[in-house]
Amino acid sequence: MEISFEDILCLADSSSLSDITLDGNPIAQETWYKHTVLHHMMQLRQLDMKRITEEERRMASVAARKEEERKRESHKQTLLKEKKRLTICNIARQWEIQQNRIALVASLNQDKDNEPCQINGSAAYVFPEESRSLDTILSSAVQGLSVLESHLVEVEGDTLCLYGAGALECLDRNWSVQTAGIIVTVSFMFIEFDEIVQALTKLKIKFPNSVHLKFKETNLVTLQQFNALAQMHRIEQLTVDPQGNPVVNFSLWKYYVLFRLNHFNLQKINGVKVTGNDIVMAERLFGILAYVASSELPHYRMLSLIGESRRKQFHYLLEGKGKKSGIGSEESSDNRSGGESTTRATLNYMTKDFHMEKLEEIKERKTFCQTYIENLVKEAADINMKNESLQKLWPQMFIELVRDAVIEIRNKNSYMKLCLQRITDQKQ
Repeated sequence: MEISFEDILCLADSSSLSDITLDGNPIAQETWYKHTVLHHMMQLRQLDMKRITEEERRMASVAARKEEERKRESHKQTLLKEKKRLTICNIARQWEIQQNRIALVASLNQDKDNEPCQINGSAAYVFPEESRSLDTILSSAVQGLSVLESHLVEVEGDTLCLYGAGALECLDRNWSVQTAGIIVTVSFMFIEFDEIVQALTKLKIKFPNSVHLKFKETNLVTLQQFNALAQMHRIEQLTVDPQGNPVVNFSLWKYYVLFRLNHFNLQKINGVKVTGNDIVMAERLFGILAYVASSELPHYRMLSLIGESRRKQFHYLLEGKGKKSGIGSEESSDNRSGGESTTRATLNYMTKDFHMEKLEEIKERKTFCQTYIENLVKEAADINMKNESLQKLWPQMFIELVRDAVIEIRNKNSYMKLCLQRITDQKQ
């Protein structure tokens, strides 16, 4: 008959039990057998017909404490994993609510006649009452979810995982040099790419050794967004998950990344090694794009983008010298020096918020210029009107001035006395 530890655990309640023999049972073959029995049956004097020493009791007590600590640590890790899972699920649900709101607002803008609209593949009719209460419904849903954390920051080995927009705030922390130095991969999940762009400068400063960027559920929808990654120090690997990033549906997106981020010499894209043929194909497909973009920019804009150190190369490009196969000598020299090429620098990305700020700034400047010009025109019109009035009055004014002067000096003696009197009055 096989006996398990649970079967004999009740014997621990017997204070008179001093000798027990379990030899021959499978339980006695377990490594933890002796320590566990001694820990739970402190009243025993003999076990398996062998006298129990104080040293054995002490070892059993130590082993039991270690086992308890191991179980507590295991339980703690289990709780942390469950909390992480629930937090990520909460972040994912909030992200889904946000994306549904954006999709619904876009659908309402396109469809003013209450026609069926598609949200995540499901058809729904929008009624006026529902559209008016949409914000209230979604806000209530978000408040219900906010009981859990809305973002998560986690370091796993050499990978920094950021979940939710609030996780970007971790870049403002004072990271230790050792921790920041081991971060090689940075993973973004459930964060708008435009928000990530604003944090790239902090990212490259805080984690100078990061060479691998991962994007999942970040709303990468256009090739132009990849232009923003050019501001990083270096990137050796780029991973863009198809989930939540429609840009990967473009068949040429990898070639555009290789072309725009050519100065990084990318090694892998989505885990696939980059070959020389890929780089040549990228140049053939998009080389003319950078040249056209740089040609259309005004000179002052080009110079502001390039900077003082590259002005000579820019003038060389304007002269049309050294171009062959769509690659100018200035570009090849940039690549040799490891910097970003002049023409590629014109392909940049502007976030929606920054674009709106620029539009507002342009609007303010336009209003100022318009007001300034109107004031100048008004002032010029007033001056012209005064000038015309003076031209009309001047002949008569001149005659009166001459007449008054003649009358005043007609009597020489009286005029001299008057002048002397004026001098005397001035001295007094």
